[in-house]
Amino acid sequence: MKQYKNLSGNSEVTGYEIAKDTVKVRFATCAVYLYSNQSVGPRNISQMKTLALAGKGLGTFINAAGKDRFARKVR
Repeated sequence: MKQYKNLSGNSEVTGYEIAKDTVKVRFATCAVYLYSNQSVGPRNISQMKTLALAGKGLGTFINAAGKDRFARKVR
């Protein structure tokens, strides 16, 4: 899992892992959630990938797009 840059300095996201149709996100609580095309939609997954790579806005986007719409809790 890659470390999230957290350019804003106040994100709850600490890491991410990008795959073809999914994004795994690790939060400051050490919880890891898998978001997929099926759970949040392909457009949202694409945006999550962009934000993860940019290192800014991913946590805010997840909260706005429906943080409870994950495919499964990994850890």
